[in-house]
Amino acid sequence: MDGIGGGRAGGSAERTGLHDQQRQDALPQRLYSARHGPHRRAGPGARLHHAQGRTPDHALAQGTIAVSQVSVTNVSKVHISIKGEPLLALHDVNFQVEQNEFFSIVGPSGCGKTTLLNLLAGFEQPTRGELRVGGQLITAPGWERAVVFQEYALFPWYTVSQNIRYGLKRKRLPVDEQNRLFDHYIGLVGLRGFESRYPRELSGGMRQRVSIARALAVNPTILLMDEPFASLDVQTREYMQDELLKIWQREPKTVIFVTHSIDEAIKLSDRI
Repeated sequence: MDGIGGGRAGGSAERTGLHDQQRQDALPQRLYSARHGPHRRAGPGARLHHAQGRTPDHALAQGTIAVSQVSVTNVSKVHISIKGEPLLALHDVNFQVEQNEFFSIVGPSGCGKTTLLNLLAGFEQPTRGELRVGGQLITAPGWERAVVFQEYALFPWYTVSQNIRYGLKRKRLPVDEQNRLFDHYIGLVGLRGFESRYPRELSGGMRQRVSIARALAVNPTILLMDEPFASLDVQTREYMQDELLKIWQREPKTVIFVTHSIDEAIKLSDRI
């Protein structure tokens, strides 16, 4: 993947963000480089994924072609500063993500990871290039793409139940279907018994589980996750990583996961 970085437009990409060769040389050999091909993960997630036989390696062994569900082609993004100066956030980014693949984007703070996720979500438009889902150009947010934010983004005046049901009501699903989906996903994230609690009454890990349940309940094909565990303590973060892998194994989705932690990316991902 090329060109995630930050700096003034027209500056040398090699001096910014993930183009810093010193950072690249420091990465473990297991990390993915779009220029050199994918490396399979070695963490707990690999065992879960291989158990279902859904890896690209398995598909190739069976003589099938993996489906490219998300494509990012020659994407650049320039922001304008308060002083009116152009700031280069992304430069010529290219990658593809296969169906039901767990794909992580790793980089230091300020290199453009969240900007890229916002483009995939349809919250922003690229300055140049294009992003597609299933061959369709991304021009706005859509139900097929759900986002789990770093700061939970729960409505503080809503209960757990109301937060999870929010998207279901916006989709105008029948009440019986809303009830069925709510019951399924609150059980999936292990929050039965907390339906009437408010976000302020929950721990950080529990709040993030509500966010994940709300995102999954609208039945997206792609889950976009922006450093969802960054604000959690080490023990809770590791627990939530394991829980996410379990959920992903039960209900496979295409996941695009943003993180600044190399260890977290290696543990969770098919490709980085």
